[in-house]
Amino acid sequence: MPALWIAHVTVTDDAAYGRYAALAGPAIAKHGGAFIARGGRYVQMEGKERARNVVARFPSLEAAETCYHSPEYQEALDHARGASERELVIVEITD
Repeated sequence: MPALWIAHVTVTDDAAYGRYAALAGPAIAKHGGAFIARGGRYVQMEGKERARNVVARFPSLEAAETCYHSPEYQEALDHARGASERELVIVEITD
């Protein structure tokens, strides 16, 4: 079953986070991920508000998890650590 990678982010260092984004996109694509929402308009209904919200669709929960643990994504993530506050969850899409 396909899965969604959902991230809620507050960027605290634009330059470092830009380096993350430049590396994360290709890493996500390499594992079959495709962005369906990235930093667009939103309405916060509950919980902690984050200015940047990202959703990527993967062919499976396992593909999304493999991407997260991949050397390419971990290299990207090194730039996001200390440059953002974020939450990330992977959710399987059910019919």
